[in-house]
Amino acid sequence: MINESVVIQANLNSLSDYSLQLNRWFLKPIGAWPTLSFTSRIERIVSYVLIVICYCFILFTVIPCLLHLVMENENIRTKVKVFGPLSHWFVGGINYTTLLLRSKEIRGCVEHMQTDWRIITRMEDKQVMLKNARIGRYIAIFCAAFMQCGVLGYCVITAFTMQTIEVGNETRIIHLLPCAAYKKIIAVDTSPTNEIVLISQFVSGFIVNSSVVGAFSLAAVFTAHACGQLSVLMIWITEFVNRSKDRNGNVYLDKIGVVVEHHLRILSFIARIESVMSGICFMELFKSTMDICVLSYYILTEWADHDIQNLTTYFMILISMTFNIFIVCYIGEILTERCKKIGEVVYMTNWYYLPGKDVLDLIFIISRSSVVIKITAGKFVSMSVHTFAEVMKTTFAYLNILRQMM
Repeated sequence: MINESVVIQANLNSLSDYSLQLNRWFLKPIGAWPTLSFTSRIERIVSYVLIVICYCFILFTVIPCLLHLVMENENIRTKVKVFGPLSHWFVGGINYTTLLLRSKEIRGCVEHMQTDWRIITRMEDKQVMLKNARIGRYIAIFCAAFMQCGVLGYCVITAFTMQTIEVGNETRIIHLLPCAAYKKIIAVDTSPTNEIVLISQFVSGFIVNSSVVGAFSLAAVFTAHACGQLSVLMIWITEFVNRSKDRNGNVYLDKIGVVVEHHLRILSFIARIESVMSGICFMELFKSTMDICVLSYYILTEWADHDIQNLTTYFMILISMTFNIFIVCYIGEILTERCKKIGEVVYMTNWYYLPGKDVLDLIFIISRSSVVIKITAGKFVSMSVHTFAEVMKTTFAYLNILRQMM
């Protein structure tokens, strides 16, 4: 663990990079990291090339799988097994597109964070910011570990499963593909086409996983930073109110305008987070409801067949998806509660020591904090623990319908 005193003494660029480092690692390999003012022309060109390559891999997996689902004459149970991986790749591609379309807003959030690290100069305030930055990093690491290990683990186990097929009078042994492909377009029952498609699906799986991990890690890091700023603001408010009793010569906090301006700055940052995450949260809620339902159905069927290998894989993916959707719902809940707490902190201070003008300024902060701040899914559903519970209830309702149909 990096010692806090060592990190605090580092330059401002290192401090802001500490918060955003993991996000950059997740998004740069797929070209989704926003171009900043200091990004070189070569880096911009490489980013555009990566975007084209990523889309080629995603489409090369999604289109043949979609055609297989529609064109092949298979029973409902087999189609459900094809639908699960297809929905993950398809929605992952949409999330990747959303990240690219929201590049300007993401860049604004990144630059906002970098500015915050510059304008906060006191050592104790930086300690608070660093503590929250570390929490954001840990959440990002857990999201990446669960998602990549779950889905790529499924791809590895599926790839090592061999399938025997008969083509005319010839018997062939091929690798089972994570995503089924329409054989009339791609001859996946021949070698080396089977191996090429398998490798391409591994790459596309990494891409869609990185887009999901990148989106969730951005939400975690941005929210942790906002919570850190709100914690710093609470300290400032308490110090401002207590100055009447115990003056510490802190000129920086001598005017209520500094507190009000910083409060509004934090709220503008939260509005940017909402702009970035709204579409992604909507797709993830939809995908998680479908995927958790389908995975639960897979587990029930494999449990009856006593297939331990597939059961382990499905459980890993189920845990990763449940964890990720819970984290993004919990993040929305925490952010809403922290914003409300600003007004409570103001009310619980010794405001009666202040002159009348300053009390009126504090009332402005309380009234602004009473406006509920929410991270929403498509502007329709607020992200909260209650929403997570509703997702799980809806999932099991769909699961019961699916069981009755089969």
